[in-house]
Amino acid sequence: MPTILRKGPYRIYFHTHEPNEPPHVHVDRNSYSAKFWLKPVSMSRNRGFSPRKET
Repeated sequence: MPTILRKGPYRIYFHTHEPNEPPHVHVDRNSYSAKFWLKPVSMSRNRGFSPRKET
């Protein structure tokens, strides 16, 4: 799982082999996880993040 960016408690990464899905990235913070499609940018999945921005 190559990491694209680490910013504070956040880690943004992708899996190298997910052939049946459109381009996307995963975002983790502690035990929270989300997946975002890249074209168009939209949230695919959210596990634990609140709807408001956390710092």
